[in-house]
Amino acid sequence: MAIINWATAKYEGLGKDGKGHVSTQSGALKDQPYGFNTRFEDQAGTNPEEQIAAAHASCFTMALSFGLAKLGFSKGSLASKVEITLVKEGDGFSITKSEIKLDAKVPGMNGADFEKAAVEAKLNCPISKLLNCDTTLDITSFEGN
Repeated sequence: MAIINWATAKYEGLGKDGKGHVSTQSGALKDQPYGFNTRFEDQAGTNPEEQIAAAHASCFTMALSFGLAKLGFSKGSLASKVEITLVKEGDGFSITKSEIKLDAKVPGMNGADFEKAAVEAKLNCPISKLLNCDTTLDITSFEGN
């Protein structure tokens, strides 16, 4: 089984003066502005790194949710924040890190089992597998037993 999702990007003008718009198949993003100013100057709009962070956060959190359900847990909450690090390298840029910060409440679960499930989700969610950078996991809070 293959699931194919898509997004489109348009860019009018070139370089710093250019303006782009990105849309997704679902409509979650529809002609969302992006460009140099939204990427490097905190202007309103989105940027590729923010979109990667959203994809990684949602993918990891869902993978962990399913992993915990497979272990027999049915109640709890997970909140992930992903920080993507973009660094200047020569004339270009590279993404060097995706840092997952996780807050979780899983009643009845012990910390060691939770950490094992979280690490497994980090290693095996499809977006983690896609990224060729250092992917870290920081469980900032956990409530269980």
